[in-house]
Amino acid sequence: MRQNVLVNNSEKYGGQYVATRSFDDRDVISCGADPADVIDEAVRKGAAHPVIVYVPVHGMVSVY
Repeated sequence: MRQNVLVNNSEKYGGQYVATRSFDDRDVISCGADPADVIDEAVRKGAAHPVIVYVPVHGMVSVY
């Protein structure tokens, strides 16, 4: 079965927002605690429409 992941190496980014270039490119191009800063850095690195994802801390329970 194919593994479905949004971000490569997500274990390194627990508790942070991360940006990728697209849903197809899962490599992180920027990360941090402030999503606005993450977007700004991703755009500076050339991502026209970056995808921003919050990576929860491993083992953290999230209720939506």
